[in-house]
Amino acid sequence: MRALIIGASGGIGAALCQQLRADGADVLGLSRRDDGLDLTDPQSLCDHAARLSDHRFDLIFNATGALVVGGHQPEKSMDALDAQAMAAQFALNATGVALVIQHFAPLLADDRRSVLASLSARVGSIGDNGLGGWVSYRAAKAAQNQIIHTAAIEYKRRNRHAILVALHPGTVETPLTAKYAARYPTITPERSAQALLSVIDGLKSNDSGGFYDWKGERVPW
Repeated sequence: MRALIIGASGGIGAALCQQLRADGADVLGLSRRDDGLDLTDPQSLCDHAARLSDHRFDLIFNATGALVVGGHQPEKSMDALDAQAMAAQFALNATGVALVIQHFAPLLADDRRSVLASLSARVGSIGDNGLGGWVSYRAAKAAQNQIIHTAAIEYKRRNRHAILVALHPGTVETPLTAKYAARYPTITPERSAQALLSVIDGLKSNDSGGFYDWKGERVPW
């Protein structure tokens, strides 16, 4: 198995790399910290994908994302909206994912089952939103879900073996959640990685375009 982890230096990304290697996979990791890969810079994505043009992967996993971008905390109300902060959320958590698909999905193996998965978040579910708040982050993740669903439809025609999915990793003990997870049960990055890889292992062709949590349950749009 050949896997590409985008965001390999983060908590979940690093755990995914570790677990995949323990399972015997050939793993390549990319990150902003170690490789200069920037999801908000189209040229950066284009250049990194071009360097891998002769590779074909069974799994491409986008483990990037941020709850706080540019120091802007999640909004508690509509009164706290800031246009630049919202644009930054979309640039990373939505547009960035679209660009990952544009540049890296062509590297999926097309002669056997292959998967492109991206970390979303349950708070991006419109149907599951009963609390409000966190407008920019929720909206950017909801947009990501739509992007993945739309791309999956196209890839049914471009690569019949490809499966594209959005995955909720659980509330994971990482710096991203440290300030916000006190009221919720958490899991370690290692537990999340194991669970997410198990979900990926069980995906079928007709699951492409879906939104699933770390237990393999479908999350409402």
